[in-house]
Amino acid sequence: MSHVLSAVAWPYANGPRHIGHVAGFGVPSDVFSRYMRMAGHDVLMVSGSDEHGTPILVQADAAGQSPQEFIDTNHALIAADLAALGVSYDLYTRTTTANHDEVVQQMFLACWRNGYLLEQTQQVAISPSTGRTLPDRYIEGTCPICGYAEARGDQCDNCGNQLDPADLRDPRSKINGETPEFRDTEHFFLDLPALAEALGEWLDGREASGLWRPNVIRFSQNILAEIRPRPITRDIDWGITIPLEGWSENPTKKLYVWFDAVIGYLSASVEWARRLPGEQGERWREWWNGSDALTYYFMGKDNITFHSQIWPAELLAHNGGGSKGGEVGPYGELNLPTEVVSSEFLTMEGKQFSTSRGVVIYVRDVLERYQPDALRYFLSAAAPETADSDFSWPEFVKRTNTELVAGWGNLVNRTASMIAKNFGEIPQPGELQDVDRALLEQVQSGFDTVGRLIATHKQKAALAEAMRLVGEANAYVSTTEPFKLKGEDQRERLATVLHTLMQAVVDLNTILSPYLPHSSSAVHRALGGEGDFQPMPRLETVADLDDPARPDYPVITGDYSAAPRWEHRPVAVGAPVAKPSPIFTKLDPSVVEEERARLGLVDTAGAAV
Repeated sequence: MSHVLSAVAWPYANGPRHIGHVAGFGVPSDVFSRYMRMAGHDVLMVSGSDEHGTPILVQADAAGQSPQEFIDTNHALIAADLAALGVSYDLYTRTTTANHDEVVQQMFLACWRNGYLLEQTQQVAISPSTGRTLPDRYIEGTCPICGYAEARGDQCDNCGNQLDPADLRDPRSKINGETPEFRDTEHFFLDLPALAEALGEWLDGREASGLWRPNVIRFSQNILAEIRPRPITRDIDWGITIPLEGWSENPTKKLYVWFDAVIGYLSASVEWARRLPGEQGERWREWWNGSDALTYYFMGKDNITFHSQIWPAELLAHNGGGSKGGEVGPYGELNLPTEVVSSEFLTMEGKQFSTSRGVVIYVRDVLERYQPDALRYFLSAAAPETADSDFSWPEFVKRTNTELVAGWGNLVNRTASMIAKNFGEIPQPGELQDVDRALLEQVQSGFDTVGRLIATHKQKAALAEAMRLVGEANAYVSTTEPFKLKGEDQRERLATVLHTLMQAVVDLNTILSPYLPHSSSAVHRALGGEGDFQPMPRLETVADLDDPARPDYPVITGDYSAAPRWEHRPVAVGAPVAKPSPIFTKLDPSVVEEERARLGLVDTAGAAV
């Protein structure tokens, strides 16, 4: 048994999340975390809403709201969506808490005391029309390295290199298209070159472990070649105060969002422990300082830089682990990531998701019209683990109807229906035949096969294997034909077949439950069980731990101690089984055109546009 930290990318609080987001961080992290709990590990799953940075100011202005009003609205929307999707956070919080401020400032001071923060002059992009600093990601231009015409001011998504806005050729504001002005200003920089050797050794060790996805480790090693100091402060009045004399008094100098957001993994763990009853405020250390702790970071590929370079660099600087040495900071020897689990992009109908361009399907819109496990299933079966994959409404309907409804749902329904009709309870089996033993052995072996695949982040393959076993169980029904075993002299054989089938379905429900937590409880009850099978997250409203002047806010939390064990569980002979209701909802083919019309992909006559 190990302590397992599931560190899930922090959604930016500029609006509700679309399904491309949760395909990268939400569903994969939850499947993994649920499985690891079932396998007996002590899991801490944390994240929250990322709420600082100039983009929040820009969009709050556009919405006619204060930044606080803007993020309060969006944080609540995001938290509600993730809870409805069933993502089992121990704590989903936010970055505008006093606790987060304190942890970030302590990390800053540790890095500064160890010599890994430099004061340098930087050219900053200013909007000529407003006089406000333009956020890096709101500046576009041509990448000076690869020539990509839509590079951002902080990074080129084409070649992956870090950039500064001043590096871009023909820079322009994404807000209004104007050409920014560049002015010199003093800022703190994280001295990445002083940490590069330690980062390289760590990444080489991760490569040698064979755990990381090849695309992630290659990208991470490549960006070390052009490493340079990176600014961690901005000319902005929305953010965390710089905790040094001569800087803290300046209301327009703040720690920048990318520096503080990744520290959220630590601050959320601290907040989680502080909210526990009794004297448990230091329990977060079990996941951050413990030698048995394994730490996994889940995100989309556009966040690799921050998790395989920036955050490990901050951790090393805090620990005194770079070329300048130093003392271990106030949080002890902090563990570096065991693995950065990055997914590629999910496209939509062949186009990259883009809220600004209207190419978007929001999580809440899908959950209002469809079962959450239907969305979870699709995002897992078509997961963009090592290559981009596509979401299309025809595929969503097809997978729901043929795999969930006709495959798994039908197997559950006819198993429960035949038992209810013929016995009313789980029957006592007679002597097993080879065909019965073969099915039971295959399904039970699935605990090892599927579990190993989930544990190594091959969740797509794990789900395919689980559904292959569902196919074997359906084939068993076709082979044994229990519906033809009607005579009294065949009753023992009927009992044996239905008992075997019930055992297979119960085990398959356990195996599928990390993917389908909502419906696993419905299946559990249809097969004679009671209560919920998989514990679900809950939304709670809490007060700030340290500053009563800050607004109360919703968090996602939960008690997952009752999660089922990842193991074969013999069915209980005599447990009552009633005629079931359908577990999954079959979708009408008209859904495709209705949804594509909502997206503007077809005209009113139904023709593609």
